[in-house]
Amino acid sequence: MISRRDFVTATAAAAAIMAGGGAPISRAAAQGKLSEAELLRFEPLGNVTLVHLTDIHGQLVPLHFREPSVNIGVGAARGQVPHIVGAEFRKLFKVVDKSADAYALTHDDFEALARTYGRMGGLDRIATIVKSIRAERSGKVLLLDGGDTWTNSWTSLKTQGQDMVDCMALLKPDAMTGHWEFTLGEARVKELTAKLGFPFLAQNIRDTEFEDKVFEPSKMFETGGVKIGVIGQAFPFTPIANPRWMMPKWSFGIRDREMQAEVDALKAKGCDLIVVLSHNGFDVDKKMAGLVKGIDVILSGHTHDAVPEVTKAGATLIVATGSNGKFVSRLDLDVQGKAIKGFRYRLIPVFSDAITPDAEMAALIAKHRAPHEADLNRVLGKSDSLLYRRGNFDGTLDNVICDAILAERDAEIALSPGIRWGTSILPGQDITFEDITNGTAMTYPACYRMKMTGQRLKEVLEDVADNIFNADPYYQQGGDMVRTGGLGYTIDIAKPIGSRISGMTLLKSGTPIDAAKDYAVAGWASVNQGAEGPAIWDVVATHIQRQKSISATARAAVRIVGA
Repeated sequence: MISRRDFVTATAAAAAIMAGGGAPISRAAAQGKLSEAELLRFEPLGNVTLVHLTDIHGQLVPLHFREPSVNIGVGAARGQVPHIVGAEFRKLFKVVDKSADAYALTHDDFEALARTYGRMGGLDRIATIVKSIRAERSGKVLLLDGGDTWTNSWTSLKTQGQDMVDCMALLKPDAMTGHWEFTLGEARVKELTAKLGFPFLAQNIRDTEFEDKVFEPSKMFETGGVKIGVIGQAFPFTPIANPRWMMPKWSFGIRDREMQAEVDALKAKGCDLIVVLSHNGFDVDKKMAGLVKGIDVILSGHTHDAVPEVTKAGATLIVATGSNGKFVSRLDLDVQGKAIKGFRYRLIPVFSDAITPDAEMAALIAKHRAPHEADLNRVLGKSDSLLYRRGNFDGTLDNVICDAILAERDAEIALSPGIRWGTSILPGQDITFEDITNGTAMTYPACYRMKMTGQRLKEVLEDVADNIFNADPYYQQGGDMVRTGGLGYTIDIAKPIGSRISGMTLLKSGTPIDAAKDYAVAGWASVNQGAEGPAIWDVVATHIQRQKSISATARAAVRIVGA
């Protein structure tokens, strides 16, 4: 809890946060187009309210974040939610073009709508929403955090997640699970979870020596007279997608059989409702719902899907709450006789200009940001175009990162991970160091440079492609395709692993990639221990400072077939 003294000294800094990251509270909110009352309006139902947050990625203050323009589903997920974008998405969910919801949920007209509706998110605005729901539904609310909360901003990196832990403590979650949290390392995760004041749940993590459970697998709550069993499901592929050496004594996995045993045990203890707090990713959750019997609700995270309606998988309700603090999910349930008799749902968009910041949270955020303000506010250059991340193959912010790697590391080919977190930057906006670290801050940031044969390059692309486009969700790891600079290729999504990638071309010369030839390749976020090189944020910052103004557009270097 923040002290009175800290609250007073942080007030001035908090004023900037309360104005939406330094912008005046104007635009749509001042014009009466949005109001807090309208955003929070909800006709309550039943005896249980589940409030869900996920994939905040260290973002304490409001930001712009553009949703994907390409999100390809494969196998049974082809053309299904959440693999629908743009106009098709708006048609399916009856979202009016150019509306506030269109801005929050889809990519079209993003620049113009961002200037109308402003930034989204901010943990102080989320605190206001959570307090409002709790006041309305006293004694009936569970607040559940789906993970990817403690990392991936500059302040969370510098504090090893302490800023997020402290601020989330003010929200008083009832439980959480995790993924990127584990990249803080085993010792730090155990240190933080020991002091949370609420359970960190993960039924699918075992120690590698005796297969003992590392964390509590589940927790029983009684809310609104209903006994609720909440089971945590951490990201099952953490030691593959992230460095194994950071968590050497822990084993992960989906562990369906163990999940079924946990469901059965909770039911045997008298639970009326079973909720899985998951970081599997949407398609994995949908498959799991069909294999594990007795799950009533899955609160889905990891793949950053913002879906404005509940998805039903058999009898299981799946909720997907998006990312970066843009949304809060509210699911009201009428639970009678150990069954859901009715439900009502809203994906609440967190329009920062319209929602009153919670003063206590704003002050604590300001306190944590104050020691780092000089770095956060350092202007590197100016954007002449919309810079964004998201989309299976391309993002203009990723293109800037790849250009920086090529130039600053004297490489022929650049590789940048297809991560889905990171702010969007509008044309004409200053590019700050915070903007860059919002898309790069991690605990293994070295920008390496090495020789790699053409054959090895193809193997890397094939491996990543299968992690994303394998028709079986249980072999998918989420994220997007590795971004490339200086390299073009064709991908046939429908083909099996080893045969998806063809036509690899060195763009600088227009010559085909020679399988036997060595190429100078640079990249970052290597999962291998001991990778050497400057931190990626320094590489990108130096490049932007040299260029002064940055313009990046979507590229046609990747040809997609079979989608």
